[in-house]
Amino acid sequence: MTHSSRLQTRELTLGYADRQVVHEVSVEIPDGKVTVVVGPNACGKSTLLKGLARLVRPRGGVVLLDGEAIHRRPTKEVAKVLGLLPQNPVAPEGVVVADLVGRGRHPHQGVFTRWTAEDRAAVEEAMVLTDTYELADRAVDELSGGQRQRVWIAMALAQGTDLLLLDEPTTYLDVAHQVEMLDLLVELNARRGTTIVMVLHDLNLSARYADHLVALHAGRIVAEGTPAEVVTEDVVRTVFGLDNRVIEDPVSHTPLVVPVGRHVPARPARLDHQELR
Repeated sequence: MTHSSRLQTRELTLGYADRQVVHEVSVEIPDGKVTVVVGPNACGKSTLLKGLARLVRPRGGVVLLDGEAIHRRPTKEVAKVLGLLPQNPVAPEGVVVADLVGRGRHPHQGVFTRWTAEDRAAVEEAMVLTDTYELADRAVDELSGGQRQRVWIAMALAQGTDLLLLDEPTTYLDVAHQVEMLDLLVELNARRGTTIVMVLHDLNLSARYADHLVALHAGRIVAEGTPAEVVTEDVVRTVFGLDNRVIEDPVSHTPLVVPVGRHVPARPARLDHQELR
């Protein structure tokens, strides 16, 4: 494996206590692309993302950032180039939206560095992009789940990193806001060239928005490549245990998974209220 991508793993093994979760995973994250990690619950998706962000120390193998083991690099140095939105982040009690988003600028500031015009512009742009600017003075703990999620994404965007890792960024968002948020992230990738890695549950949205898909099952990579290469009936059956048909999405022309499920007999017609009298 060469150093052709900025972020990659070599035979990475991760776990907690006596439980091994990710097994000898080698993957290169394509630079400047949107990569989505998919798989069933408890297959190691979030653990892999935490490993990439150096929140979980490898039990074997290595995570490389620019060809160097990420755990050997200073925390602040890593934070300038790699941002992370974890699952279910917790805000300090009473913090307002603008202050939370502003915390994304901390890696760019020294001990004695004052808030700069660049910092203010980055925070304002992040809030405008995520439609949270009008919430700037609101306390985060007073917001709805969907509003809070957009604020957290704004903080990640304000960090202004070249690499952005997002664990379930569409959590708590209704379907309209899910599409809106994924559109935003793809636009960010196109405009800034930001390399984005996301964990998503929705396979069809993953296929629509990803340039590169990584399918995990039981902590191992089952398939990797473009959505057309990964989202096949055989792979979906292997990874999710789901009988399915894959057709073309009529809007995006990407693979669309249609679950087959079990045959359910037709239900008897309901009696009209008049017939019961």
